[in-house]
Amino acid sequence: MQPLHGITILDLSRVLACPFASMVLAELGAEVIKVEQPGTGDETRGFEPFATGPDGAQLSGYYMACNRSKRSITVNLRHPEGADIIRRLAATADVLVENFPVGTLARRGLDWPALREVNSRLIHLSCTGFGQAGPYAGRKGYDTVFQAMGGLMSLTGERGGGPVKPGLPVADLTSGLWVAIAILAALRGRDATGRGGHVDFSMLDGQVALLTIAAARLFALGEVPPRLGTEHPGRVPTASFRCADGRFLHVTASDQHWRPLLTALGLHATAADATLATNAARVARREEVMAALTEAIAGLTRAEAVAALDAADVPNGPVLALDEVIADPHVRARGCVAAFDDPALGRFPALRLPYRFDGWDDPLPARPPTLGEHTDAVLAGRLGYDAARIAELRNAGAI
Repeated sequence: MQPLHGITILDLSRVLACPFASMVLAELGAEVIKVEQPGTGDETRGFEPFATGPDGAQLSGYYMACNRSKRSITVNLRHPEGADIIRRLAATADVLVENFPVGTLARRGLDWPALREVNSRLIHLSCTGFGQAGPYAGRKGYDTVFQAMGGLMSLTGERGGGPVKPGLPVADLTSGLWVAIAILAALRGRDATGRGGHVDFSMLDGQVALLTIAAARLFALGEVPPRLGTEHPGRVPTASFRCADGRFLHVTASDQHWRPLLTALGLHATAADATLATNAARVARREEVMAALTEAIAGLTRAEAVAALDAADVPNGPVLALDEVIADPHVRARGCVAAFDDPALGRFPALRLPYRFDGWDDPLPARPPTLGEHTDAVLAGRLGYDAARIAELRNAGAI
């Protein structure tokens, strides 16, 4: 059995943040019913990259990355009978998660005040860019907007250069994790009180909450941290260095690693300088320290540098490209990449959730649903609709 077995999540969300959250919960055992727009579905079904099956069928890799292990139903929320279906499904669910603009569900009688009347134990999570209230509540935004406004971009980039976005949609993905955490916490609270509740999650709030040690520098020192590339504002050395073969190695050394690092690199004169034994001293003499390490590491291939620092027990890691990560022997040994069987694609790779349980079944990826694949089964099984009623709703454009 998986830890969330028996939990039902009605997922009205689309694109990335909340679908990522509900996929995590689905692969932990929850039944996730993904509600999609008839005819088109979640817009990410049309996002590249596309995987092509043996018969030429194309499926969005973007959609598959965040919608595995769910059931898909198509419901037109603008149709009164479609809204009624959602209301009835919410009455049977444990959680409803949605990322509509503020006020959208209220206009359709599907907001928290309306739904708690039909299910007082429901957890209703609303994910918006800026929250349900506040000066920006009506604004729209995407991942990079929240990276920009939440401070992450201002911290990311090379010295003296402009702001840079990370290579992944960090605001979306971390928001998905915040959403999953909130849902699990709310379910635990419901177990204790017997009552459901509403969670107002703002993606901007989520980014601000991640500022942590950057904000600590502002609060403690009045300092706005500058962009330092791969370096750390408060620790030296922590940086990536170019090796003789053009590859990069990242090194992070605390005080106890300082002398072993220098010895491994043959920097004996620097090692003899007792005034550099503390991190505070190295931060003060950052340019000098970085110049010495840069020159020494530039004389070694990445493999040679890794071997030397591993032998000295100095924390380091090669900066790996994506294909190198997937092929890495430790990643393979840990089973980080699994696969699912898809009727159109055959066997297709998927990244596993990073949990290995003892006491529950491990989470494993299952295929994403085709659009509306489970509409009839869900309406029949959960709401008791017969084939004639389902056909009537389909003809009316409600599903």
